Amino acid sequence: MKSKQQWWKEAVIYQVYPQSFQDSDGDGIGDIQGLISRLDHIAQLGADVVWLNPVYKSPLDDNGYDISDYYRIHPMYGTMEDFDLLLEEMHARGLKLIMDLVVNHCSDEHEWFVKSRQSTENPYRDYFFWRPGKNGGPPNNWISFFGGSAWEYDPMTDEYFLHIFTKRQPDLNWENPKVRKEVYKIMHFWLKKGIDGFRMDVISLISKHTGFPDSEDPGLEHIVGKYYANGPRIHEYLKEMYQEVLQHYDVMTVGEGPGITDEIAPLYVGEERDELNMIFQLEHMFIDWGPEGKFDPVDFSLIALKEYYTRWNRVFEKNGWITSFLDNHDFPRMVSRFGNDGKYRVESAKLLATLILTMPGTPCIYFGSEIGMTNAPFASIDQCRDVETLNFYKILKEKGMTERDFMAIVRKVGRDNVRTPMQWDDTLNAGFTSAIPWIMVNPNYPELNVQNDLASDDSIYAFYREMIQFRKKHPCLVHGSYTDLAPGHPELFAFRRVVENEQFLVLLNFSDNPLKFTGILPKEIDQPVRSNYSGHAEKHQLRPWEAQIFHIQSGT
Repeated sequence: MKSKQQWWKEAVIYQVYPQSFQDSDGDGIGDIQGLISRLDHIAQLGADVVWLNPVYKSPLDDNGYDISDYYRIHPMYGTMEDFDLLLEEMHARGLKLIMDLVVNHCSDEHEWFVKSRQSTENPYRDYFFWRPGKNGGPPNNWISFFGGSAWEYDPMTDEYFLHIFTKRQPDLNWENPKVRKEVYKIMHFWLKKGIDGFRMDVISLISKHTGFPDSEDPGLEHIVGKYYANGPRIHEYLKEMYQEVLQHYDVMTVGEGPGITDEIAPLYVGEERDELNMIFQLEHMFIDWGPEGKFDPVDFSLIALKEYYTRWNRVFEKNGWITSFLDNHDFPRMVSRFGNDGKYRVESAKLLATLILTMPGTPCIYFGSEIGMTNAPFASIDQCRDVETLNFYKILKEKGMTERDFMAIVRKVGRDNVRTPMQWDDTLNAGFTSAIPWIMVNPNYPELNVQNDLASDDSIYAFYREMIQFRKKHPCLVHGSYTDLAPGHPELFAFRRVVENEQFLVLLNFSDNPLKFTGILPKEIDQPVRSNYSGHAEKHQLRPWEAQIFHIQSGT
């Protein structure tokens, strides 16, 4: 890992999904004033940066990732005055704020699109990709991330527009320099307010193959890799963005990178490239997807996960930077996906925290992970709110899948699992709201909540606080090299971090059973400096879901 120091390398990010964090006005929806009231929770955890999911004006077809006005706050979240107060209160606590920059697409209610669809000659027509149909159907066979064609027919002008997400999220045409100038204007507006950077939504998709050829393979994975991601002008656009905007501010940029492989990642984040600081690489987030994608889940392989970490860290050890995360608003709760959310929920949540906070790169903690929140027991499709889930239910129902079978899949992979309200205490609706919440509260909140965790020195929250401080005290865990010590073991994740005269060994048991190991620890090393269990384990043995960290002096 490159050792040049930057504040955003040493930082720990905490992600807030605003609809689900804290309701302040009794409408069942989280808001900015609610977030302000809970800032001390984030600061006391030890986080440095808050990534706030979109709070812009939006019809909420995709929960705010369909923006109709980039310069206004959605009324359900509050006002611009509320936002200005949020920024002031965050900075007063030493917290930085990064916002979502969603500019691959906008909402179909945005003024640009409303005007563009009025006629083929409208000045805003070229802000989007409008094309005539072909052979009585769409211009090509590209499909949407959320199912169905990536083209929507508009009878007003007898043409189709491109939308690689929902049909209410038309893709912006970055080929048009006027669009790019509008984006840079938006960025300047928020940066001049004093925000500390952007998480850039699907930024790897903004450059399109404008010939729009049919894909020889109709599968989404192939189309994303060949046609959606890493388009012909992507680096030209990102360099222009840096020159026009980013170089003028001391901010962090995190690009969400679907389709970015480890081979080409340095082109996005190489320190000499003047593009992005780091990316949210997503390859490991697809590790348990089956042949038919997300709604065809398979068991995840620890060996495959370790191979992923080795490949990506080998790249970034030479140049650039990366993030460390295991869940966010688009993927299931990590303790339900990669851990054991039953008998060993506490132990496995702490183990996963250890992994995130000892891995190279900037850690990102999704709200609720610090208390081990789990996937939710959704029983019927009526309880679901996510457009992706609702779309795929229609598709799979037409293919003969029952609601019961589909909901069993949703409870494993659905995005609503990570959007249930924050569990603050054991009062009504987990202390999130006094009203009917916009989405169900996980019924395990009476036992699993912040209040309970704060009352215990051995809680998941206490462990996160301890591990964040431990990471900050040891530059090795930020800048050190990474080596996998047991790549072929199906249950043991063991790796070494090294920088100059400091070394750490991290041992993680990804199983419900005790695990013995040999040949990893030097003879002189006796007990770990950190563990997610109280009391000492037998030497060369890990208890179920145990995490151990060993400190090794130089030369040992």
